[in-house]
Parts: sequence; structure tokens; C-alpha cells
Amino acid sequence: MLYQVLKYLLLGPLLRLVFRPRIDGLGHVPEEGGAIIASNHLSFADHFVMPAIVPRRVTFLAKAEYFTGPGLKGRLTAAFFRGVGQIPVDRSGGRASQAALSSGLAVLRKGRLLGIYPEGTRSHDGRLYKGRTGVASMALTAGVPVVPCAMIGTFEAQPTGRRLPRAMRITIRFGAPLDFSRYAGLEDERTVVRAVTDEIMYAILTLSGQEYVDTYAGEAKAEAQAQARAWAQARAQGRAQGRRGHGSGKGPAR
Repeated sequence: MLYQVLKYLLLGPLLRLVFRPRIDGLGHVPEEGGAIIASNHLSFADHFVMPAIVPRRVTFLAKAEYFTGPGLKGRLTAAFFRGVGQIPVDRSGGRASQAALSSGLAVLRKGRLLGIYPEGTRSHDGRLYKGRTGVASMALTAGVPVVPCAMIGTFEAQPTGRRLPRAMRITIRFGAPLDFSRYAGLEDERTVVRAVTDEIMYAILTLSGQEYVDTYAGEAKAEAQAQARAWAQARAQGRAQGRRGHGSGKGPAR
């Protein structure tokens, strides 16, 4: 019920007003049956804008942190994400990753649409990063098509760290469904799963026109953050040395 209220009465109309989205290829989204919509991920707003324009309900695998925040704000955030049908995912790897795959497969086996960001996290710089193989594993195991999707403009509207989005026009593009039935029964073959993932990412790249980086987004983000901390530390040390040098200087000779 909350999903319908938000989509058609509250959040959906507001998002259309703020972003005035151009929609290309919406007819590629199957009208029935299980399918995966695999999208690039540039902004927090992506969680809501694309599902708002797809006629069918889209269930996303959302990071578990959205459901475990402290205090009243954390409880409200968790209630919101549960209300719109999002599934918490532990991204720590190992058994947690397998649990995430099982949750996604349960959605697909019910004949529903599953939304996935193959990059695993938001792009911190607007580029497209290497895809995680979970999307391929689910597509092959469930035997469903994958619809590539590109969000264009949401990075500029609400980049990481910006609380409220800018009012500006964005574009959402859907590509033709990708059929991987030729790989039926090979979902445990690593080379096949990697090849399917790369094919999905190439389709997203073709739609989005982003620069591609053959590195995982999480690793690139961590490296960028480490560099930023190192630069900040170096600047702080430079300022401290400057103050010490100024304070120890001798006055003019008499």
C-alpha cells in the first residue's frame, strides 16, 4: 500500500516535477514475468526516480545500512525502505553475498522485476565501474532476461554528499532485454558469469556514454578517499610547519 501511495500520490509526482525525466525505451521493460533491470548508479535519487516511471513494481536490493541507522531518523529510514519494497543486503561478502543472491532469486521466481546496480555502490566521480557478478549469477540461475538501464544527469543533480537534489532534467534509457539462455546450466562457471556480467556492463555503457573504468567502484572510492586524507594531512603538516617557522624567526638586527 505504501509503495502505491508513494509512487502515484506523493513521491512519484514530486520526482517528475523536480527532474522532468526524458524516458527512452520504456517498452523494453517486460510487461509480465521475472526480469532484472540492471542500471548504473550515480546518485541516491536513482533508488526512486527509475521505479517511479516503470509501470510495474521494481524491488531493489538496498544496502543494509539503510535499515540499521540509529535513533528516530534510522527507524524512519528503515520503515520507508521496507515500505517501498526494498530488500536489505549485507555487502560484507561470503555468506552475506549468498544471502543477497537468494533474496534476489526469490523476487525473480515470483515473476517480479528486480532492480540491481551491478557496480555495487554509487560512482563517486560519474564514471562507470566494473560490474559485480551477482547480477549474472541471478540472471543465469533464474533464467530471466536482463534489461540494461542508464541514468543520465542524476550525478549532476545529486552527487554523493549532497542532501537535496538540484531541480534539473534527467534522462532514463532502457535497452533491449539481454537473453542469456544460451548459457543455461553454466551459472557455476566463473568465466561464463564474468563474460555475462561484462556484456551487461557494456550494454549499460552504450546507453549511458560514461567513461568506463575496469576497477570495482568500491576499491576506486576507497583509494580516492585515502588520497584525499593524505593530501589533507600533508596540507595540515605544511601549515603547522609554516606557523612554527614564522614563530621562531628572529627580529631585525639593531
